[in-house]
Amino acid sequence: MSAKVMVAVLVDATPADAFDIFTQEVDSWWRRGPKYRFRGKRTGTMRFEPGIGGRLIEVYDDAARDLYEVGRILAWEPGARLAFEWRGPNYRPGQATRVEVRFTAAAQGTRVVVEHSGWESLPAGHPARHGMDDVPFLHSMAGWWQEQLASLKAARSTT
Repeated sequence: MSAKVMVAVLVDATPADAFDIFTQEVDSWWRRGPKYRFRGKRTGTMRFEPGIGGRLIEVYDDAARDLYEVGRILAWEPGARLAFEWRGPNYRPGQATRVEVRFTAAAQGTRVVVEHSGWESLPAGHPARHGMDDVPFLHSMAGWWQEQLASLKAARSTT
């Protein structure tokens, strides 16, 4: 059985524009602070490298190549779908979950759906679970993504 969370938001944009906002403007809407970034209090710039095999990264110093790689891009379908690996800083080598984002035209814009799956691959007691059992942990992850998507929606309303 796959442990996953799924959240959605309606964005005032076409699917192609919503995809661009999600990927090209990621640092403008991705929340800041230790809860949302990958090296605690050290905040860098979030960036997607376009295309399959590209990466989602947080860059701290371009010149020094100081960055954190969240994961590799698995699907890059502008205006329709994006999928990427997700590795937290406390994941062991080879441990990863998966994020898939779908962009679907709706009556008043685009429905952006985030599905974060593969949580069953992280054993009970894994630091990413913060001591929580499955249900409370998945509930907290859904809340985390809801906060991120609320920021995405708010960023769109100011462009």
